[in-house]
Amino acid sequence: MSTPTLADVVAVLEDLYPPSTAEGWDAVGLVAGDPRREVRKVLLAVDPVAAVVDEALDWGADLVVTHHPLFLKGVHSVAATTFKGSVVHRLLTAGCGLYVAHTNADSAPRGVADALADLVGLVDRAPLVARADDVERGIGRVGRLEAPTTLGAFARHVAGVLPATAQGVRVAGDLDAPVATAAVVGGSGDSLFDAVRAAEVDVYVTADLRHHPASELRERAGFEAGDPEEATAATPFLVDVAHFASEWPWLAYAAADLTSRLPGGTVTTRVSTLVTDPWTARIGAGDR
Repeated sequence: MSTPTLADVVAVLEDLYPPSTAEGWDAVGLVAGDPRREVRKVLLAVDPVAAVVDEALDWGADLVVTHHPLFLKGVHSVAATTFKGSVVHRLLTAGCGLYVAHTNADSAPRGVADALADLVGLVDRAPLVARADDVERGIGRVGRLEAPTTLGAFARHVAGVLPATAQGVRVAGDLDAPVATAAVVGGSGDSLFDAVRAAEVDVYVTADLRHHPASELRERAGFEAGDPEEATAATPFLVDVAHFASEWPWLAYAAADLTSRLPGGTVTTRVSTLVTDPWTARIGAGDR
């Protein structure tokens, strides 16, 4: 049985996560590597950072697949004198390629959104913002929880199933309030508040929530409920997790789907467990 080439692996990845479904501002696809080289080991990670490169090269990987792009903006040099250029040089010197699946993986079936939805227990679901030509593909997911619970219990469940980070999980709302429906978006999600409100869910799980959008969403919820003083009991509630943590669950899906579509036993995949979230500590008021 012949070993697949990098071109073969890329073809599978682009069938799973078509580049045409990425956002217009995104930079996805093959970043570095010779399509003719054979691929036996593939490391999957969220971020193309130096520590991930160390892991890949120590393991002898032939390809690194990351969610986040290495180059999201145009560059004029990839000299090894820059930190991003160094990543490229180290990979190529070792004969290891780099491939990125970003917003095209966010929206795909069994992509970032579905992986997060499965982990938090979201069933009977659909895209939060569907693509016009594909009812299974779109931004985020919305549906009902496997069993009704309270906001506090749900947030603790989310904290327990996602990778541990310094941030942990932040919550906006009454912890004792009942929740039965939810929306999830991996990565930064406060630009989708209008869609979340339209979906009329009890709770929204996403990352990178900023002060003003979150405050306005909660204030509006209280106002429209008829009692601004009871805003903590108005929906949608918010569960804010670390960006890295919200996207890491997808890696296992990508690894499984990649190997299932390649000749059996020819490629070994590995999901990096390195926490590449940039925040390293959180100090609360009681810790001062």
